[in-house]
Amino acid sequence: MKTVLVTGGLGFIGSNFIRLLLNDFSDYHIINLDAVTYAGNPENLKEFTADSRYLFAHGDIGDRELVDKLLQTEKPDFIVNFAAESHVDRSITGPAAFIETNIVGTFTMLEAFRNYCGENDSKCRFLQVSTDEVYGSLGAEGYFLETTPYSPNSPYAASKASADHLVRAYHHTYKLDTLITNCSNNYGPLQFPEKLIPLMISNALEGLALPVYGDGKNVRDWLYVEDHCRALELVMNQAQSGVTYNIGGRNELENIELVKLLCNSLDRRLGLLPDGRARTELIKFVGDRKGHDQRYAIDADKIRKDLGWEPQTNLAQGMEMTIDWYLDNQEWLNQVRDGSYQKYYQEMYG
Repeated sequence: MKTVLVTGGLGFIGSNFIRLLLNDFSDYHIINLDAVTYAGNPENLKEFTADSRYLFAHGDIGDRELVDKLLQTEKPDFIVNFAAESHVDRSITGPAAFIETNIVGTFTMLEAFRNYCGENDSKCRFLQVSTDEVYGSLGAEGYFLETTPYSPNSPYAASKASADHLVRAYHHTYKLDTLITNCSNNYGPLQFPEKLIPLMISNALEGLALPVYGDGKNVRDWLYVEDHCRALELVMNQAQSGVTYNIGGRNELENIELVKLLCNSLDRRLGLLPDGRARTELIKFVGDRKGHDQRYAIDADKIRKDLGWEPQTNLAQGMEMTIDWYLDNQEWLNQVRDGSYQKYYQEMYG
């Protein structure tokens, strides 16, 4: 069995990654370290609570004593660091949590990792799961390469860029076995409804306004979460030490076109709203996000050539599967939209 310490494994991508390892492979033992913040949902992995291959540890990546204990007792072969504050809007209104978790937390993990490797002559690998937002904003043409200079434009992106630099420095200085991946916008099951796609689906189901920033022309490259997780499993096992890989879906779409796609799909499935309107009539343009990046797009040729990874899910197929999941799991959706979420929603969109 290969033992993997996953941090932030109750979040969107982390829980999908754990589900992939436990459902599709037979040789992984998972330790899931999660602080259970607002976006960390134990329901995401409840079916594995009695599985001997899965161990949940409630705690923060900034708790050095806890991290040291987990490393010494569980002796992981891999550490995959998903733990992060990840929503740009929240980083604008409250950046302190992003500095603490994304920078200081990653530093704490790296120090514990360095100590663990030194004491145990460990062959453990550390995979930092990062974002394309560290590169900044693109114009109408071009793509982010692994060699694109970092130019983060939000507190969130700056905190993730800082963490990436630390991971790279620990590889160079201490010769630790570290890896970095930078992914484009993920979508799929289990995503907290502060993010664009589940927010639009949940509001459209209730006939609520669909708030779209600015003119809706900002472009994102969309990657189905399971495709991302399969790429991470490959990188974790097969990549050369110290390497960075970009992971993207080559599925670029303006935000407004994405929202219209979701609306039209829901109209086809459920019929029009009770008052006879199409759901596109719920779209409401709101004041733009501060420092809103215009376009993200990833060139993923390196991981294709080196590891043979290809995304298996095109945008149309992935969106249909995502909508299916939210329609089939409306109880999950309602549970996560609690009082604190409603307060946040009113602060963001009024």
